[in-house]
Amino acid sequence: MTQTPQQRKSNERFAKSEAAKRGKGKTVVKQKQSSKSPLSIGWVVILAFVVCGGLAFELLRIIPEIWSTAVSMVKRLTV
Repeated sequence: MTQTPQQRKSNERFAKSEAAKRGKGKTVVKQKQSSKSPLSIGWVVILAFVVCGGLAFELLRIIPEIWSTAVSMVKRLTV
């Protein structure tokens, strides 16, 4: 059997009064999940050393060549 409008209003009032008696429920707070890198810090350091270390060694190899070229150009201009 279906509810009449009067029964529906009465049920809504009853539900409100019961909810007021129970009080507010505890709200569930979701904690942020910390995203974890798939690479450990050690591997990141090794990768950075390989990339940047290779660049540093290459610069150490090239700088004396550049310096000697610059010195020879200055000698030609002054002589």
